[in-house]
Amino acid sequence: MNAAAVRVENMSMSFPVAAGEQLVLDDINLAVSAGEFVTVLGASGCGKSTLLNLIAGLDRPTAGAIDVAGDRPALMFQEHALFPWLTAGQNIELALKLAGRAKPARRAEAQRLLELVRLQDAFGKRVHELSGGMRQRVALARALAQDSGLLLMDEPFAALDAITRDVLHGELTRVWQTANKSGSAAGSLSVLFVTHNVREAVRLGQRVILLSSRPGRIAREWVVDIAQPRRIEDADVAELSLEITEQLRREIRRHGQH
Repeated sequence: MNAAAVRVENMSMSFPVAAGEQLVLDDINLAVSAGEFVTVLGASGCGKSTLLNLIAGLDRPTAGAIDVAGDRPALMFQEHALFPWLTAGQNIELALKLAGRAKPARRAEAQRLLELVRLQDAFGKRVHELSGGMRQRVALARALAQDSGLLLMDEPFAALDAITRDVLHGELTRVWQTANKSGSAAGSLSVLFVTHNVREAVRLGQRVILLSSRPGRIAREWVVDIAQPRRIEDADVAELSLEITEQLRREIRRHGQH
C-alpha cells in the first residue's frame, strides 16, 4: 500500500457550550493513502466538515494526532469563494502567487489548469460571466494550483443542479486519474470528499466512510469495487448505495433514540 497522504489517530474534538463541552468527533482513526479517493458520509451535524477543517489545519483537535504528508492540504468549499473583481485566470494566478510560484510562470500555469478543467476559454472572464458549474471548475483549478498532494472537498457540488453535478463528477474523476496516471506516490493526488449524497459518494470514491450521528465516530466503511468511469445510475452503484443508505438510516434512528 502507498504511504499515507494523511493519517488521523485517536482524534477527538469538543466545542465549548453553555453546559460545558460538546463532543463532536470521538476517537477517529483514518488513513488516506497517496493517490486514493475517499468519500465521507454522515447525517447533518455528525462532524464531517469539522473533520476536514481539522485536517486542513484550520483548527486543532482536542485529543489525538493528525499527520499530513507534505505541504498543507488544498481545501475546496461548497461555495466557490472566488474573488468577483478578478478574472478566472487571475483567481488562479493569485493562488499560484500565494503558493510561491514565480510571476513569469503564473499565467502559463493558470492557463494549463483551466485547460485541465476544460475551461481554456475562460481565462479573461469575470465570475459573474460564469455559470455555477464553471465557477466550481475554476475553484477546483484554484485548489489544484496549491500543488498539494491532498485535496479536501466539502460538499463542493451540493448547490448545483443534477445535470451539472453529473458532469462535474466525471470531470473530477478525470482530473484525479490524470494526476495519478504516473503511478508514482511522489506526484499523486489524494482526495477526501465530504458529501451527504450517498450515490455521489459511491460514484466517486474508492472507499466510503460512514460517520455515526453526533458524536461522529467511524461507524463503517466500504471498499467500492466498481470500475471507473462510473455513472450515478449504474446498477452496481445503485445496489451499494442502497446498502449504505440503510446503514445511514440506522445511524439516524439510533441518534434519535438518545
